[in-house]
Amino acid sequence: MIPNDIREQIENISAGNVIEGRADHCTTIRNFLCASSTANRKVKVDFEGKQRLKKEQAGFLEQYAKANGLWIDEIFFKDFLARGGEASVYFASDNRHVLKVNDAGYYATWLEYFDSLCLHNTLFYNTAYSLEYFTLLPDPSGENILHVVVKQPYIISDRTVELSEVREFLEHNGFELVRRNDFAHPELHLILEDMHDENVLVQEDALFFIDTVFYIDRPV
Repeated sequence: MIPNDIREQIENISAGNVIEGRADHCTTIRNFLCASSTANRKVKVDFEGKQRLKKEQAGFLEQYAKANGLWIDEIFFKDFLARGGEASVYFASDNRHVLKVNDAGYYATWLEYFDSLCLHNTLFYNTAYSLEYFTLLPDPSGENILHVVVKQPYIISDRTVELSEVREFLEHNGFELVRRNDFAHPELHLILEDMHDENVLVQEDALFFIDTVFYIDRPV
């Protein structure tokens, strides 16, 4: 089961409260976005309005990144690893981490993206993300849009995970299977999507969640 201190942190994130006691960039940015946002914290509500808010948040993030040494004009990674639905993945130069380039396309706002990062780092700290920098990159239409580069430990899996293992682990921690590979935690108002065998790795029978997509779904 989720320990009480972790549960309390998750409840603060889902309620839109400031996360105390953590000074990493992911948390700092999430706290500011949360304090300045009036967006509904129920998924798939007022999507069009959230898209306008996302552009406003992107402007703030660019300013924040340039003022805090988190901006880079050009990126070049030679060791491409994979392209997923959410991010392009590259080996880091230390060969112990991967770099993920993400435009927050799965999320209606940048706050939702940073909520998801902070939830991941709280629940799955053995594969925690750290924020490296922001940049502008073209989207499929050619328009330059904000992207973030995050770093995560590189895990070498020694076998393919069984989906039954993932389900058992998540259900032990209070999640419920709601549809194929998608889970919900009603008490904590969380949705965790797309938990298939490429997003969870196994090393010496320990599960490592490397790609999570969390949404907060609080009652309106």
